[in-house]
Amino acid sequence: MTSREHIRNPVEWTADQLWLASQTVGSLGHSIRGSRDIPLPAVRRINAADLKDVLTKGLEDFGAYRSDVIFICLIYPLVGLALAWLTFGYQLLPLLFPLAFGFALVGPIAAVDLYEMSRRREQGHRISWIDAFGVVRSPGFGAILVLGLVLVAIFLLWLLAASVIYGLTLGPEPPVSIASFVRDVFTTSAGWTMIVVGVVVGFLFALLVLAISVVSFPLLLDRDVGLYSAVSTSVRAVATNPGPMALWGLFVAGGLAIGMLPAFLGLIVVLPVLGHATWHLYRKVVR
Repeated sequence: MTSREHIRNPVEWTADQLWLASQTVGSLGHSIRGSRDIPLPAVRRINAADLKDVLTKGLEDFGAYRSDVIFICLIYPLVGLALAWLTFGYQLLPLLFPLAFGFALVGPIAAVDLYEMSRRREQGHRISWIDAFGVVRSPGFGAILVLGLVLVAIFLLWLLAASVIYGLTLGPEPPVSIASFVRDVFTTSAGWTMIVVGVVVGFLFALLVLAISVVSFPLLLDRDVGLYSAVSTSVRAVATNPGPMALWGLFVAGGLAIGMLPAFLGLIVVLPVLGHATWHLYRKVVR
């Protein structure tokens, strides 16, 4: 051991760990606050033709990196199949649709890697699926994590709401079989009440997620704006373009519904196309 080498005592080691922790907390705090020198992004008006354009560009990105994004998105059909398998114990069967609908609520989290791939392709970089994880080096990564946790919390609240709706209509006892559950849902007044109330409540949850996340995740990847600015910009984007954003929400919901057939395998294609297209939607809406 040279004279310059030094074995740290417990006090020094603890001081080092506290310093590293403070750096991490400070980095997370900056990620959430963003740079105070950057003004709130401006929001453009778009129309239905712009949505067609962003979907076309999403398809182009998917075609350019098809094998890479399929590799990344293979996990989602597996997760969907696992959730479906869990519900067939009848105890959780009433939550099968709410769980499937939950893909729309947490979809923006799943697509963050795809936004990063589209961002890098836009800049002219040659990329692979490994580069998609460059999102962790983004200045806004901490804010992305926090917003992701918010969406997970909304998803859990939706499951709770769906469980309460079932309990007040067809419940509280679990169905005795799949056939009896389907019969009760579609041939009884309580079943139709559950459907109508569930659709209305689910729409409100979906509207909330659309408003706070439609452009916030791509914005956090692209600029050092902070969580509050990103979410407020997303809300302004929806308020400025209510028609096109409602149509976009229908595209996403319809695409995910189609992607769940057969056996969630369609998500391997639908999710990356929608993810890439969302990046280009952000480019259209935010200046």
